[in-house]
Amino acid sequence: MNIYEINDMGELIQGNSYVGRGIVIGKSADEKSAVFAYFIMGRSENSRNRVFIENGSEVVIHPFDASKVEDPSLIIYSPVRKFENKLVVTNGDQTDTVIEFLEKGKTFEEALETREFEPDGPNWTPRISGMMTFGDNDFSYKMSILKSADAEGSACNRFTYSYKALKGLGHFIHTYVFDGNPIPTFQGEPERVEIPNDIDEFTEKIWNNLNEANKISLYVRYVDLETGVETNRMINKNA
Repeated sequence: MNIYEINDMGELIQGNSYVGRGIVIGKSADEKSAVFAYFIMGRSENSRNRVFIENGSEVVIHPFDASKVEDPSLIIYSPVRKFENKLVVTNGDQTDTVIEFLEKGKTFEEALETREFEPDGPNWTPRISGMMTFGDNDFSYKMSILKSADAEGSACNRFTYSYKALKGLGHFIHTYVFDGNPIPTFQGEPERVEIPNDIDEFTEKIWNNLNEANKISLYVRYVDLETGVETNRMINKNA
């Protein structure tokens, strides 16, 4: 086993019917761009009834058909928000918690100490989060997962990973290993993945390899580290 192996993103998700929600953060191979991607999947009608909408440089999730919304609490949130030189991307309303703490001069870790996995037993869906911090034409990033300590959801285990951005390398964290009942929670460290130079190549690699029945939306951003210019791609199955 090569612990420094860098995986092809498409191969990691290909043939896996349900990896849930996923975050990828890394640096392009030419070292010109900071990159993140966020996607959502869903099995129920309530989960599938969603679209990403851009609000400036931030992203919000809205119901595609408001008349079909059953429980908005875990499916409607802002996955991407910014504060000063930091960009936060998460799979739930903990995005707002992190931003609120940053505004008070506190940290990513302090914010997530106040949160735990989602209250959707027996799955106890993990909360996954990432934060990119920009400066001096470069960036660093952190990733976090909050997950149940046991099958009963009696306690929350919190893991945070900190990374220096390296060329062509990204890290991928997702909520589930694969489909099941209950659905098995992501295990181990975020997976090492290749980050290509071209945003369209990366977008297509992710979208085309996500399970056709369960994929819902994908958002990808490349940020030019010299100019700060953002290039975005957004795909909604419910277009």
